[in-house]
Amino acid sequence: MPRTISPRYWGFQMVGWGLFALINLFFAFVFEQIDPDGILFCRLLFFVEIGILLSHLMRSTIKRNNLLMRPINQQIILFVILTLLYAVGLSLAQSLFESYYKLIMSKGEVVPFHILYYRNLWSAFILLFIWNCIYFMYHYVAKSRKQQMDTLQLEALVKELELKTIKAHINPHFIFNALNSIRALIDENPARARTAVTELSNILRSSLNAEKGETVSLGEELKIVKDYLALENMRFEDRLKIEYQIDDNTLGQQVPPMMLQTLVENAIKHGISKQVKGGIVKIISDYKENFHELAVQNTGHLNGHSSSRGFGLSSTQDRLNLLFGEKAKFEIRQVTANLVEAKVLIPAL
Repeated sequence: MPRTISPRYWGFQMVGWGLFALINLFFAFVFEQIDPDGILFCRLLFFVEIGILLSHLMRSTIKRNNLLMRPINQQIILFVILTLLYAVGLSLAQSLFESYYKLIMSKGEVVPFHILYYRNLWSAFILLFIWNCIYFMYHYVAKSRKQQMDTLQLEALVKELELKTIKAHINPHFIFNALNSIRALIDENPARARTAVTELSNILRSSLNAEKGETVSLGEELKIVKDYLALENMRFEDRLKIEYQIDDNTLGQQVPPMMLQTLVENAIKHGISKQVKGGIVKIISDYKENFHELAVQNTGHLNGHSSSRGFGLSSTQDRLNLLFGEKAKFEIRQVTANLVEAKVLIPAL
């Protein structure tokens, strides 16, 4: 099926050529060039009609040959050639009309055809050049805007896919560690193992709810962390001490789902589990200037390997960059001789 022409196009055509006619009439009136025989009106009406027809044919040529899809240097060359060709046609039609009806007189004599033709060729070229400039610029801007929108949509899609990929790595990692904790309790204390299964059920339910959004409130994230720590506390017993230093005003702050749980999990795996006497895990949430500071401190040592402590930690900075840009920061450092801190700074909302 042939594509219908947009009403907007015809609207622009009528407005553009209408303004051209009005401007000519205005200057003719100002300089008293309006003749009683209506010759000016006849010439102007014919020129506008032929102009609309040829500019429409020129547009059809542009679209049929996909000129707007070519490289910009080719577009410029073809633009000038096309303008010249149709200006020749417009000038020829106008000159034949004026010559046939003897509309242009000079000192009582009809102006010769060749003089009419070259005079009309220049004005026709200028007019069609302006028409083409407007047409090409309109489509260039429209195409640029569409490319920008496509780029933004593509970036959003890539961002969404990256977040889903990161979550897909984190969740199985978390589940397997939790299952290992339960397995360690089955033979030692079946009753505690059953309690641990209930705790794991709560954690998984919270985890599935967290998957529904790119961020969750710190309060929701803390529920998962507390269930996880309750589960780990059954395994480590007195070797694991837990402290919370939470500013209640930060509970509504948005954080990436499972991020805090990942930091706590790594604190236990690389810190507490390697200490014969165990140690402490301290969770801190506070405001520092314009940032929400979220930190997990644990007994242990970095030993110079802070940059290679598993996918969970290495993905934390990536997740923060995707969600909050370069303003969010993540670092791990040795606070004291026996205390490691993983700290996240998120722009406060």
